[in-house]
Amino acid sequence: MSAHCQLTGRKPGFGHAISHSHRRTKRRFDPNIQSKRYWLPGEGRHVRLTLSAKGIRTVDKLGIERAVARLRAQGVKV
Repeated sequence: MSAHCQLTGRKPGFGHAISHSHRRTKRRFDPNIQSKRYWLPGEGRHVRLTLSAKGIRTVDKLGIERAVARLRAQGVKV
């Protein structure tokens, strides 16, 4: 599972880990990605989405029907 939110588009950020002696090494900041299963009442089936924590809150706010409609408008196969 890639660290990419289907709804919000959040991806890993890159930067430096800075030690106490101030040496810099490359690191990766991953978003909090969860795989979540939702029931689509309009289609009578479940869908599994890969969402960030903010994406889950967005689905809770909009509703799953509007969130899936937004995904399909972006061209994501659901």
